[in-house]
Amino acid sequence: MLQTVRKPASVGEILVEEFLNPLGLTQAALAEAMGVQRKHVNELCNDRRSVTAPTALILARVFGTTPDFWLNVQRRTDLWNALNDPQERERIERAHPLNTAA
Repeated sequence: MLQTVRKPASVGEILVEEFLNPLGLTQAALAEAMGVQRKHVNELCNDRRSVTAPTALILARVFGTTPDFWLNVQRRTDLWNALNDPQERERIERAHPLNTAA
């Protein structure tokens, strides 16, 4: 099973380091632009909330990116977390390929 050793950048890290800081935006300003509560943005920035399809669409609209960009960041983080969690790894390794040869 392919496993990346280095943890990928999270949505929160990318939001803060690549968007908020360079643009001089506060979490409150981003929340206003997104039309969500500041708590929503704070949870995204602190990796306590995952990016959903609707949130990806909103972030894409606000920053001029694509929803796929945000969903891919979330997907990479989710996969890395699953592969590096001992309980999840054990569960994954219990699965076996189906024998579909006829």
